[in-house]
Amino acid sequence: MWYLTRGSGVVTLVLLTAALVLGIVTSVRWSSPRWPRFVTETLHRNVSLLVVVFLAIHVVTAVVDAFAPIRWIDAVVPFASPYRPVWLGLGAVALDLLLALAVTSLLRVRVGYTAWRAVHWTAYACWPIALVHGLGTGSDTTQAWMLLLDVAAVGTVVVAVWWRLATGWPERAGGRVVALGASVLVPLAVFVWVVAGPLRPGWARTAGTPAALVTGGASSAAPSATSPSPANGNANHGAVPTLPFSLTFTGTVTQSGPDQDGFITVDLHGPLSGSMPLVLDISLRGRPAANGVALADGRVRLGPPGDASRDQGGVTGLSGGRIRALLSDANGNRIALTTVVHVGERTVQGVVEGTRAAPGSGP
Repeated sequence: MWYLTRGSGVVTLVLLTAALVLGIVTSVRWSSPRWPRFVTETLHRNVSLLVVVFLAIHVVTAVVDAFAPIRWIDAVVPFASPYRPVWLGLGAVALDLLLALAVTSLLRVRVGYTAWRAVHWTAYACWPIALVHGLGTGSDTTQAWMLLLDVAAVGTVVVAVWWRLATGWPERAGGRVVALGASVLVPLAVFVWVVAGPLRPGWARTAGTPAALVTGGASSAAPSATSPSPANGNANHGAVPTLPFSLTFTGTVTQSGPDQDGFITVDLHGPLSGSMPLVLDISLRGRPAANGVALADGRVRLGPPGDASRDQGGVTGLSGGRIRALLSDANGNRIALTTVVHVGERTVQGVVEGTRAAPGSGP
């Protein structure tokens, strides 16, 4: 679901950019012997329909994926979501505008040309709102390829707007000057905001991600570093936060092999969120499978960086992106660890939950 949400979001932005540019081309009535106007108009209409299709996929997969607490109502009611309300709310605004465009286009004969055209102008607002939504809450905002795609989309729209200003409204010189200034200042403002916001560390918290997904809430905000509580079984001299805990995990993925037995090894490594510095290492060994690795064995280590006595143990279960492990510390205390991960080509992110292991659990 996470990959579908990311991919459909990117495709929606590309198609929405193409639809906007084609709309501008249509408005200036440009044509040539090899490219008549009806081709532009038909392409504009079909690309706009594809925008609706991929946007629907984007919304449905974002809601169905249980990683982020996004409700169905959050897709249409702006700024009411508990998850990144501003940036997710902008996505809801863009969706509402597109729905208005689609409905009035289907009912164009009934609503009249004037009303249809007035609503159609909102397409110019829909595109920048969708762009900022993606920059503010997209999983790939910091990736170089995504930044290049955003720059290309902005550049394409700006050039199309300049062309429209150069070929139309000769009697509205003041409006053309204002539009020209906006076409320069708005992208510049977005650039400054992206550098100062989404590209800086800690943006997830600033954007409004719930504490349970960023720091694990209260259980990780005040970890017991020197006085473990016997009540929760965390008598491991502060190697992990007070149990139970829920922390986010962001790291790297490396793969080696296959070895002489045909096994590959996938290693996940990275820090956990929270005030206590912790590093999680997961090593999965098995045969390549269509959806990852058919697990043969796996090891997990958790603790402060550079600490040779970190909690460690074996993987007890692997299902999709859910990795279950049973860890023990130097004193024999045991922790049940569940890690839900989204693995990319070179990066991994997810949520790590630790609870006291049930008596007699594990091998």
